[in-house]
Formats: sequence, C-alpha cells, structure tokens
Amino acid sequence: MEKEKNPYRWVVLAALMAVTVVIELQWLAHAAIARAAEAFYAGQFDRNSFFNVDFLALSYMFVYLIVSLPASYAIDRWGIRRGIGFGCLLTAVFGLMKGFGGADFTLVIIAQIGLAAAQPFILNGVTAMAADWFPLKERGTAAGLASLAQYLGIIAAMGITPLLVVNSPADPAYGQGIPAMLRLYGIISAVTALAALFLIRDGRRVGREKRDSFRFTEGFKIIFARRDMILTLALFLIGLGIFNAVSSLVDSIAGYLGVSDSDGMIGVLMIGGGIIGALVLPILSDKMEKRKPFLVLCMGGMVPALAGLAFARYLFESPQAVYQTALVCAFFLGFFVMSAGPIGFQYAAEVSYPAPESSSQGLLLLAGQISGMVFTALMSGQDNRWLGPVMVVFSVLSLLSLTLVLMIGESPLILTGNAEAGSPPDKPIGE
Repeated sequence: MEKEKNPYRWVVLAALMAVTVVIELQWLAHAAIARAAEAFYAGQFDRNSFFNVDFLALSYMFVYLIVSLPASYAIDRWGIRRGIGFGCLLTAVFGLMKGFGGADFTLVIIAQIGLAAAQPFILNGVTAMAADWFPLKERGTAAGLASLAQYLGIIAAMGITPLLVVNSPADPAYGQGIPAMLRLYGIISAVTALAALFLIRDGRRVGREKRDSFRFTEGFKIIFARRDMILTLALFLIGLGIFNAVSSLVDSIAGYLGVSDSDGMIGVLMIGGGIIGALVLPILSDKMEKRKPFLVLCMGGMVPALAGLAFARYLFESPQAVYQTALVCAFFLGFFVMSAGPIGFQYAAEVSYPAPESSSQGLLLLAGQISGMVFTALMSGQDNRWLGPVMVVFSVLSLLSLTLVLMIGESPLILTGNAEAGSPPDKPIGE
C-alpha cells in the first residue's frame, strides 16, 4: 500500500534541485571558457602540469572516488537532512571562498576541491529523497526532476559563463571578467545552499526504521549479487563516463571541431536536449510503469549521436557543416544519455531493493566518475592530442552499451507494483 502523499515533498525536491543547480554550476564554471581562463591565469600554473585549468573540472571526478561511499553512508545512517545538509554547508563555504578568491588560481583549486567534496552528499541523496517522500509511481519523475537540476546548472555554466567573460582571442582583454563571474556564482551558491539546508527535512523512514553500518554493508552484498545491477553499473561506467568527459572538455571539443572562440553552444545544446529528455522520458516511464524499454531507447539513441560527433570532421569538408552536425548530435546525445540517468538511478534502486537507495545511486555515480576521470585524462593529455581518437572509441563503446541494456530485465518492483516489499529472487551472475 502506498504511503499518503505529503505535499511538502515538492518543497524538499525543489530545495534539493536548487542546491544541485549551484553545485553543477560551480563544477563547470571554467569549462566553457577554458582557453580564456588559461590566458587569464597565465603565469600562475604550468599548462603541462596536472594542476591546470582542466583539473578544475576533473577534480570533481577525482574527489568523488574518495567521498562517494562515505557520503552514501552518511545519508543512509543519518538521513537526508543531515547528509545532504552537510553538502549544503560545504557548498556555501567553498562557493564563497572561490568567489572572493577568484583571481588567485591556487585558491580557486582549493575551493574547487571543497566543492567537489560537497557534490556526492547532494547527488547521492536523490533516490533516498525519492524513497522517503514519494510513492513508487512518482519516483522516476522525482529522480528526473532532480537530474534536470543538474542539467540546468550545467547549461547555466555553458551558456551564461561565456557572456560574463571576454572570450574572443582577438580582444586585448581576453579572459577578463573571471573574478566577477566567480564572485557572482559564489554568492548565489551560498544563499541557495543555506536555504536548502533549512528546507530539506527527513521523510517517512527516519524514526521508523533505524539505519546502521550493518544495513549499509549488507546493502552492498545485495547489490553485487544482482545480475541486473551489475549490468546497470556497466552502463553507467560507459554512458555517464562519456557524458562527464564531454561536459568537462566541451570547449576543447569545440576547438577540435574547428570552432575558434569559446561560444559554449555545443554544451548548451547537449544540456538543452538533456533537459527536454529529463522532463519527458522519466515521466513517461512512471506513467507506463516501465523502465527497460526507456533505457533501451536511450542507449540506442546514443549510438548515432556519438558517431556524428566523432566522425563529423572526417565526413564534411566545410567547417560550417561540421559545426552544424556537431550541434545536432550534441542535442540528441544530451536527450538520450541524460534522460537515461534518472531512469537508471531509479531502476537500480528498485532492482537492488532492499539495499539502501543512496548506496545503489552512489555506486552508479562512482562508476561514471571513475571512467569519466580516465576519459578526461586521456582526452586532455599532451595538449588534447588524443581527443579525436578517444571520441572514436566512444562511438564503439556506445554499441557495447546497447548490447548490455538489451540483457537486463524489467524492474521487479514495477512488475509486482509493491514499493515496500522485497524484490523477487534474482539469480547471481553466472547462474
């Protein structure tokens, strides 16, 4: 029997969405203007060192490897108010530090690492929040809206940041405006994070069901015994890793495709497609009470989109044709890959029940961060020497993703229609 719908669930969701927007805005604040940022911070770092402008985006993935599991434990053990709330506090403190120290590259790196530590406390709480506050038939929608917030933050970074910074290489003031931009983002982040800290509350489970470390560790045993969960982890290892790498290096990809200035349009259209997908497909998944067909659709749509981005420069001689093809492919890549995220998160929570939702989501995000970090490092190494070949590899990996998604089964909780009962037995891998 589904629990009574509490209208405050929309306030909690809205607060989580708001702080998600700003943490993602901070992630890619420099990514859309990477070449301009290199000019602004010239002399403060070595372009060939690990701690360069690209590290600012890469740091989110690196820190996630360390903080993800502790964040999931905190959310599961102490509830979303304290778990997500800690991430809100980190966002406020380090957002202000980055904002008011934006002219000093060393301070920016320190603050970015602090913001990177905040991210898993926020993102890993999405499915836990949905399970606490939403009935089963609304959880895909809740996860979709929370993912939409990520995309709004990313599109703001891609679309607004170039407008606040001088990004034309021909302009003598090339790179100017970065401190003011970071200061604005820092103030917005602090205000939003503190508001979310006040508004986010624990839902139905806290107080009724006491969580402990035994439950947390047992959850991982359940997760790794489920064949469909392992396949879902593989899907996120590929799909989310590709998305993280492309998002982190969108300006470098634009340069690879022949775009001379940091206009951010490839990133804007990719995230724009993701916004539409996140609004439409998770809601349809809830309405039709299906998960697998939508995941198959998303993985299938990723194949031609990645192929277009990888091979456009080889198929067309006109730079304009290459750029237009890239814009179209970026839109559809965002639509399919980014709408697969929330559906996949909720599918994983359902297929690994009764494991804690924060654990399954944390592992999926961790998989995407590991591969994203590797992909980003490969693409950005030796002054982006391997960017093109890695994009070709992405198109091949998309075919593997399509094969894997065809092997999964439908969500057992969807099939039984019971949000609170354990899922049917699932054979271990190899049986």
